[in-house]
Amino acid sequence: MALMFLNGGAMRGGPLHHLLGGAPLVSETSTAPKYRFYSVDGRCPALAPVAHGGAAIAGELYDVDLDVLRDRLLPAEPPELELGVIELADGRSSFAMLLRRPLTSHVPLIDITDQGKWVP
Repeated sequence: MALMFLNGGAMRGGPLHHLLGGAPLVSETSTAPKYRFYSVDGRCPALAPVAHGGAAIAGELYDVDLDVLRDRLLPAEPPELELGVIELADGRSSFAMLLRRPLTSHVPLIDITDQGKWVP
């Protein structure tokens, strides 16, 4: 089992939530204020760590089986994202999907950090 921070379509009520395979919700939480938040071509959100000018981003924390992560969640992620480790508001670490570095596709990115959460 692994802690996974979700802030997009796999959250409760989202179109990808079924991919969690019944993983339990640990809590509603947010990241530490160390991230910028982007809309990737209007399709999905992406976190990007920054040294300055970051904000706390809202999401949900799940206890996900590693097999579910490997076989269901990761294959459903767009190519602009990659698995990484983030810092949560309470100082714990968690897996999350981050903007791929370097970004190899030329999709539009819109900075939505001021929203503080994903609003499709």
